[in-house]
Amino acid sequence: MAGKLTVVEGMAVAEVVAANWEQIYNFQARPGDILIDTYPKSGTTWMQEIVDLILHDGDEQICMRAPISERIPFIELLHLMKPGFEEVNARPSPRVLKSHLPYQLVPPSFWKHNCKVIYVARNARDTLTSFFHFDHLVLIHPDPEPFEDYLQRFMKGDVGWGSWYDHVKGFWAAREKENILYILFEDKKKNPSQEIQKVAKFLGKELSEDLLLKIAKLSSFEHMKNNPMANNSDFPKEILDQSEKSFMRKGKVGDWKTLFTAQQNEMFEADYERQMSDTTLKFPKLK
Repeated sequence: MAGKLTVVEGMAVAEVVAANWEQIYNFQARPGDILIDTYPKSGTTWMQEIVDLILHDGDEQICMRAPISERIPFIELLHLMKPGFEEVNARPSPRVLKSHLPYQLVPPSFWKHNCKVIYVARNARDTLTSFFHFDHLVLIHPDPEPFEDYLQRFMKGDVGWGSWYDHVKGFWAAREKENILYILFEDKKKNPSQEIQKVAKFLGKELSEDLLLKIAKLSSFEHMKNNPMANNSDFPKEILDQSEKSFMRKGKVGDWKTLFTAQQNEMFEADYERQMSDTTLKFPKLK
């Protein structure tokens, strides 16, 4: 049974998330908390694993202590899965948390306490492609078929967590006034060690060359895909149906070419240019 979307504060979101909106928006961050925020399918789980490894000095055993969804809880789903609000509120500071909320809807307590926020953005075409495949698994979202319709919905922001354009531009515009580290998915794929070092520096950690290489290896797509504590295989079945396909699919740059027709690409490009005309944010050119 497919879920439904509704609009909250201008953002399309699953009805089950909207139903608990007040508690989500009023989540109480504390000084020292770290937030990993992304638009869906932009390398969120990858960054979660990197941050956990950095904070625990690359200790693989400690980072296997629990599934990633429990180690770094998802604010918008705390009322639907464990750990719930009560348990997260009882955890000692500082905590690491995850969200897909756009900048303007992040619980204000994160900005009030000047929390460190790591934002990951991924190019629009690959995000759309990955989200299309992912939405076949997500039971709280509508059925995404067929791709032509999904493409239109994505361009209008009529998918879970709203407009990709507003999301990536919002955090980009806020990155200088807030405590935000802005990372591109494509840069992480191209030079993982360099980007991991940036994250470590942002978190106040010094990494030796050996430790950097170890973390890069442990957080690689191949390693994470085979790590049950990192691949979201245990995600609640009432939210994510992985009976036929797994959460971790390809993690590639350029996979959009497997879905877009030349005509769809042309139409998308024209719309992209229009929607990105008011920002200095640039993504690497896709070959």
